[in-house]
Amino acid sequence: MHRKNVDKIFLIIVGLLVLSGFFIFSSASLGLLTREGARMSSIMFNQIALGLVLGLTAMFITSRVHYTHYRKYAFYIFLFALFLTAMVFVPFLGMEHGGAKRWIKIAGQTFQPSELLKLAFVIYLSAWLASVKGMIKNLKYGFFPLLGMIVISGAVILKQPDTGTFLVLAIAGFCIFFAAEAKWSHLFGLVGVALAGAGGWIMMKPYVLQRIVTFLNPSADSLGAGYQIKQSLIAVGSGEWFGRGFGKSIQKFNYLPEPIGDSIFAVTAEEWGFVGSVLLISLFLAFAFRGFQIASKSDSTFGRLLAVGIVILIVSQSFINMASMLGIFPLTGIPLLFVSHGGTALFITLLEVGIILNISRYQKR
Repeated sequence: MHRKNVDKIFLIIVGLLVLSGFFIFSSASLGLLTREGARMSSIMFNQIALGLVLGLTAMFITSRVHYTHYRKYAFYIFLFALFLTAMVFVPFLGMEHGGAKRWIKIAGQTFQPSELLKLAFVIYLSAWLASVKGMIKNLKYGFFPLLGMIVISGAVILKQPDTGTFLVLAIAGFCIFFAAEAKWSHLFGLVGVALAGAGGWIMMKPYVLQRIVTFLNPSADSLGAGYQIKQSLIAVGSGEWFGRGFGKSIQKFNYLPEPIGDSIFAVTAEEWGFVGSVLLISLFLAFAFRGFQIASKSDSTFGRLLAVGIVILIVSQSFINMASMLGIFPLTGIPLLFVSHGGTALFITLLEVGIILNISRYQKR
């Protein structure tokens, strides 16, 4: 191995995503001006100061910390993230919004610990699979430990409830397991367990079943459960080829329920049109392609699996968000990374990018 500068192409892609996200978010935030009780100044402060500035600082720091240090403390990082995520259920500490307890409020600022848990899960799983190496094809060292990590993480995340975040975590776990060269029978076994678990969860939770029904027939309750997807599709369609122009979205004013949250891609499509939407999607595809290239050239199994896991966390969540706004995936409520409101999500995402940049410093000759 040899130490070198960070991957400049990957850094440029990230820079374009951050810049695009900043302009899209700034425009979408104007929709808050007509909404009663919306505090635009505090929202912008949370996004820019706490998310962007602190996130870029974290990215700089993690890009210079040798990624192998995370392997040494992977188990403790995972335990800490689990403990922190469970704190959302502590009275006077956890904060509830929209029927979900996903945030911790400290000194007037909120933090979503499940974002950290996703990263901690990827670090610990990558460290574990790298340590067992050839024994991964054994149920005892591969399949069951992965299943156990998913179940433990899911018990805390689904209790909130946060189905979308758990889905992203599970997808990342599956992809890391695949990249570690697990047996095909074990991979199919995971899919089977996932389908059975998803079926049971849908039957147990009426709101999940409602989202599935709305996805299959969004026009059935266009003023109720199907309202968000209906308004989203109106926004996307009205953008046509080149969009209405920056800041000129109509749907963000009192139509889209979450114009700076999970509906922000609809605002993007309305203002920048089909061409702008494809460019944003292309940036995420370039992020994935370059990220996997960095993973493939890593000087260690742990670095390769860690890079794969982080790329999947970021890209899968972003594509699930965009797909839900286009009506080709059920609504999940998860944000579009680099773009949507959420200081925690932006901070953790940039921290994760820093880890990939550090992995890019240590490549095979």
